[in-house]
Parts: sequence; structure tokens; C-alpha cells
Amino acid sequence: MSTTNDARFWDRASRKYARSAIADQAGYERTLDRALGLLAPDDRVLELGCGTGTTALRLAAGVKSYLATDISPEMIAIANERYAGNPVPGLVFDTATAESVKSGPSGFNAALGFNYLHLVRDLPGTLSQIHALLAAEGLFVSKTPCIGDMNVLIKLALPVMRAIGKAPYVGVFRETELKQRISTAGFEILAMENHATKGSGFRPYIVARKR
Repeated sequence: MSTTNDARFWDRASRKYARSAIADQAGYERTLDRALGLLAPDDRVLELGCGTGTTALRLAAGVKSYLATDISPEMIAIANERYAGNPVPGLVFDTATAESVKSGPSGFNAALGFNYLHLVRDLPGTLSQIHALLAAEGLFVSKTPCIGDMNVLIKLALPVMRAIGKAPYVGVFRETELKQRISTAGFEILAMENHATKGSGFRPYIVARKR
């Protein structure tokens, strides 16, 4: 299995994903409000794992430029369809990964990764690349399902679901490990929050600053 397989999985799932409702709308709105409070009008922002562009279309109007990326060309195609009906100045959608993004000489002021880090195959490498893409003291803002803290049945089911093509690659780690990985990659963690308004709180929202 490879990132090519991951892209194909999300390509196949893209239309169904686009039609699906957000499971915790109130928690999602809390996440958006918190992100808006962290971003400034002159910021250059990178979003990784943007999916079909819902978050980008909500946040991009408040910053100077916003590059929203995803590994799946079909996800980006849907995002561009949505953009055509609701254009936002400075917002660009592109098929890319953290490793393929070019930041330019000044770097991004903020990088966002919502429901993203558990889907990357090389978590330490991806975090190091995000660190490199950011400007001095740039922010990395994430919200991540920590499968290692969830019901053991979920962890047991994932390999089976992947084997039959019903799930993509999913990394299994705990909140404590995620926090350590982010710190080791060169970030100072400024805040850890729980934005869930129903169900479990195993998706920590983390605000970290490049050291």
C-alpha cells in the first residue's frame, strides 16, 4: 500500500464524502471559530487534507492567501466546483501533500490540518515538513482523531477494513504520543482543547508554534 492507494481510496469515496453530514456540527463550528481567532488578515495559510473544501471556503475570506490541498484529485475537483459557486479571493485548491507543497521564501504564517494527521503514513516526517513550510513562529493548528485512545474494537476492525478496501491507511496513536511527536518536530504547544459537543473527546485540537 502507498500514498497512491490512499489517493485512489479518497477518489472513490469523494462524492459520498461530499454528501455526508458533519457528525458534530456544533463542535465543528467551535473549531472554525477558534481558527478564525488565530488567523490575521495578512496571513498566508496552508490547509492540508482539505477534502472537498468546506473549511477552506469558510476561513479563506479572513486572510491574505489560502492554499487548500488534498491528496485526492477528485476531492479537489469537488472543492473547485464549490468554489465556482462561491468564489473567495485569495483561495486556491490544489492536489498536493505536505511533501510537495512549495512555501516560497517567506513561508506560511499558519498551517491547518483538521482530521488529517492520522491519515499520513510518516507522521514524524510530515510534521517536520510542516515545520519547514512555516515562517518563523508560524502556527500549526490541528484536530486529530487519536485512535489509540478509542474503543479497542475500532483498532481491531481497521486492518480488516483496509484489507477489503473499506478504509484508507489510518495511523493508531494516543493523544500523549501525538503531543510528543509535535513537540519533537520543533513546535511549542500553546493549547490543547476538546471541541466535541457530543460523543467522545478523542480528537484533540492543538495549537502549536514553530520554535
